[in-house]
Amino acid sequence: MPTENASERFADIDRWPTQSAVDAMFEAQLSAISAIGPELATIAQAAEAASRRLMEGGRLIYAGAGTSGRIAVQDGAELGPTFGWPAERVAYALAGGNRALVSSVELAEDDADAAVRDLNEISITKSDVVVGVAASGRTPYTVSAIEAANAAGALTIGISNNRPSPLLEKALIGICAETGSEVIAGSTRMKAGTAQKAILNLFSTATMIRCGRVYRGLMVDMAISNRKLRSRAVAMIERLAGVDKAVAESSLDAAEGNIKIGVLCAMGVDVGEAERLLTRHKGILRDAVCELNETHDHPDKDVSGSR
Repeated sequence: MPTENASERFADIDRWPTQSAVDAMFEAQLSAISAIGPELATIAQAAEAASRRLMEGGRLIYAGAGTSGRIAVQDGAELGPTFGWPAERVAYALAGGNRALVSSVELAEDDADAAVRDLNEISITKSDVVVGVAASGRTPYTVSAIEAANAAGALTIGISNNRPSPLLEKALIGICAETGSEVIAGSTRMKAGTAQKAILNLFSTATMIRCGRVYRGLMVDMAISNRKLRSRAVAMIERLAGVDKAVAESSLDAAEGNIKIGVLCAMGVDVGEAERLLTRHKGILRDAVCELNETHDHPDKDVSGSR
């Protein structure tokens, strides 16, 4: 596999000046990012397909082993605080379980049966999206997880750094950043890992955009967990509703910290009407704001949803 090949160029890197070694590793990181370019259209395709399942109530499930598994878990863990994605709608199938997050669990990645058991415990459905990540594209645990997800009718996405590979062949959508040999042979936490993290960033962020969790470049489903984030939420409402800070703060309080409802309240509706607007538009603030603006232009229109 190209990701496991040793490069003669770096055979004596342990004898190089530290600055030269760091320069070489930095250059390699840049090449890893460049390797994603040919896959951008496929990443967009994956995000659009995933968002359709998720908008129908599905979950985002990450599967992997070792470094790739830990990178996948990190992506999922950031969806809640960043986009307000519900904890119950993200799940993980990690070879070796939670212990593998901080230490190596020997032979776990080779246990294909464990992947099937892990997915059965999650009770996967056809509404779910399963993202399998493996640098080699051959990790038995990850490939087996994708196969089990396919059998359940879920949308499956494979992310790898080697082509061809079983993971890319089994997944309904395969994304491959061919990063080639590493500066330090076999250390796929470097180039391959960098590419995986960037792909996941692009995929999950694009998916959240399509799920309506971004409006006018702002994270309007952000979880408010500290004073800094409350200040950021107030500033969002000020900007999106065109109101002053006092109105934004009172609207956010009335909305009990829900930024989207806060925006609509600041635009002149009560909490109940704001909730109905968002429900009618599947939580997409842009569409709710458009309807509300239309009612401002046509005051005789009822936005309450009553007949």
